Amino acid sequence: MLTDILKGFLIGICASAPIGPIAILVVQKTLSKGHKAGFVTGMGACLVDTVFAVIALFALAFAQNFMEVHKELILIAGGTVAAILGWTMTTADPFRKLKADSSSSISVKDFMQAIAMGFSNPGAILVIFTLFAFFGIGNSGNWSVAPIILSVSAGATVYWFGVTALLNHFRKNFKMRTILWINRITGAIVIIIGIALLGEGLFRVIFEGMPLR
Repeated sequence: MLTDILKGFLIGICASAPIGPIAILVVQKTLSKGHKAGFVTGMGACLVDTVFAVIALFALAFAQNFMEVHKELILIAGGTVAAILGWTMTTADPFRKLKADSSSSISVKDFMQAIAMGFSNPGAILVIFTLFAFFGIGNSGNWSVAPIILSVSAGATVYWFGVTALLNHFRKNFKMRTILWINRITGAIVIIIGIALLGEGLFRVIFEGMPLR
């Protein structure tokens, strides 16, 4: 069990490490708003990874079938969400001062943006499935896997805390114009990813005749 817990911790780190829409969002939030906003955004990603870990352990076959059946819908919805979030990143004012009485609501918004982007990314759950298979962790049929799930969450938490703390440290060395362009570039990357997902979904529906369900 101790070995599986350690493997779960490593899965949490490995699942968070790939540079994708969520990682770009965390970088953007940290550089423009600071460590708190970046870490809260990372915790949104951590929640998504934890949910996917539960699915991987208890409902792998069902989840794979669901994603296969609804692949086109997931691609179109996920691409749309990513493109919209990317647009907000490119147009947002990164120098807006956060008032003390409104900081919690903005943190909640950051958290929910990461969750929305995470659940709309079909590739994220495939990464979790692959990592569980690679480390040889499977469902034992009962809730004894709870420590493994918690260890996945702990690994993701440690990763995002470290990354956002490091980014926040170097954030002081960035000039305002540099942060502005980072916002625009990262937002544009997320938009491109969103358009690619949306385009793939529409192509499968329009040109390959796949049903939208």
